[in-house]
Amino acid sequence: MPPVFALALGLMGTVVLVRWCVREVLRVNAELDEVRAEPVAEAVNRDALPKLRQDPETGEYRPR
Repeated sequence: MPPVFALALGLMGTVVLVRWCVREVLRVNAELDEVRAEPVAEAVNRDALPKLRQDPETGEYRPR
């Protein structure tokens, strides 16, 4: 095979590989953007949590 044809086939293969990589990166980034848009966890109402007070005998913190 003449070198020009080999070079042309190599370039076409490279173009196909690069296009596939770009599409895959865009697909994965789109999936990640969807996941990032969702809230991670529900908000916690800190006033509803029990307050802690130190036990004078043991020094441990216990709920009131």
